[in-house]
Amino acid sequence: MPRDFTPKVVTANHLLEGDVVDLTADDRWTRYHEEAELITDEAHAAIRLLDAERQAATVVGAYLADAKEGPKGPEPTHFREVFRTRGPSNYAHGKQVEL
Repeated sequence: MPRDFTPKVVTANHLLEGDVVDLTADDRWTRYHEEAELITDEAHAAIRLLDAERQAATVVGAYLADAKEGPKGPEPTHFREVFRTRGPSNYAHGKQVEL
């Protein structure tokens, strides 16, 4: 039995800097998860993922990640994605300073 589609964001890693980035509704890559486009339609999600995969000169490893609507924008629903929004764990700078 097929599962119901759950909301997603398109996420990847920036090719040159390695940072986690998410695709926005206006086709920008952002380092702020809450700015990502929250996609609620499965067909639209597939199209947005294809759009991301075509940007191999900018990002690598694009995929759809589960998310939910939060008070400030999309929020991750899986611990792996929560971890990715916080940045690398081997040093305390960048996104980790803001936490």
